[in-house]
Amino acid sequence: MTTLDVYKSWLGIPDGPRPPGHYELLRLVEFEDDPEKIRANYKKLNAHVRKYASGQYSLRSQELLNELAKAMLCLTDPERKQEYDESRGRVAETVGPEAGRRTLGKVLVDRKVISREQLKEAEAFAEARGLSLRDALVQMKTCDPATAAQALAEELGRPFIDLSDVIPDDSVLDLVPRSTVKRYAVLPLFIDDDTVLVACVDEPDPEFEEEVRLRFGLPLRAVIATPLAINQGIAKYYAAGMRDDAAAEEALKKAGGKPVRSKRGKAAKIRKRFKDMTPEEQYQQKQIGYVIMCWATVGSALVDQFLLKGRVFPFRFLDFFPFDQFLLTLFIPILAIWWVIKVFWN
Repeated sequence: MTTLDVYKSWLGIPDGPRPPGHYELLRLVEFEDDPEKIRANYKKLNAHVRKYASGQYSLRSQELLNELAKAMLCLTDPERKQEYDESRGRVAETVGPEAGRRTLGKVLVDRKVISREQLKEAEAFAEARGLSLRDALVQMKTCDPATAAQALAEELGRPFIDLSDVIPDDSVLDLVPRSTVKRYAVLPLFIDDDTVLVACVDEPDPEFEEEVRLRFGLPLRAVIATPLAINQGIAKYYAAGMRDDAAAEEALKKAGGKPVRSKRGKAAKIRKRFKDMTPEEQYQQKQIGYVIMCWATVGSALVDQFLLKGRVFPFRFLDFFPFDQFLLTLFIPILAIWWVIKVFWN
């Protein structure tokens, strides 16, 4: 029985090394540097391979789709692309990985997605509401989520991925519990080149990176996706009752690893940072913060006036201001406001 050469039959790649290199796989010229060209070829080949997804070659089709995704992610990641090109004999340039890096706003303006006036409006909108520029642009409907996420990926020097194009590796999903992916708003994808590829809405949290390193014994490499796509992925692959903490720890033991625990011996539970929350979560967090500040002010005043009643000190420091009548009111609200702004909303 002859084994089907999907590279030749489906993609038209001539006989040669199997699997082919990234440029050959994506039908690109050697050392292609245009990310848009790389993504365009990837999209075209992805759509073609999907035609075989429902037939007898469905499994091989999905494997090839993930190979295409890994190649695209490598060639659209500046740092990894440079390393890959050098491994193929390209002479390294003297410019560093930060050279030519543009901000999200500049990327969108240069591509004529938004005007400079719209960028200024979005920046003011973001500052007034405590949002990221990416979320502000999406909320204002100035830019669609995918375009905004691609611009953010370029600013961060990371690749962008459309999660509808890939199916994560079950063995990778099994090792990261549902509570963790929901807490950090991430979706593990697969292992590639001795790194764990994880879809994130922004730069990954250092504590999550450490958890991945402990679970897999490998470093994490973030790729950027839209918040909606990640939430949909979590709902699909981490439905209620699936891949909970106990299941993840059992999978980790079977893989030969050790359970990931906190210093107190319990599974680590780290609060998601405010900037990593979805706009809806940020709104809820803000409302809770306002409630905390209001109750801290009202509650301390009520305790001062009806419980302590100025009896903490048998004297007044100043005749014209009864300091002891406002002992809690002077300090508790200030501490509460500081905590909400610096900790709860951070």
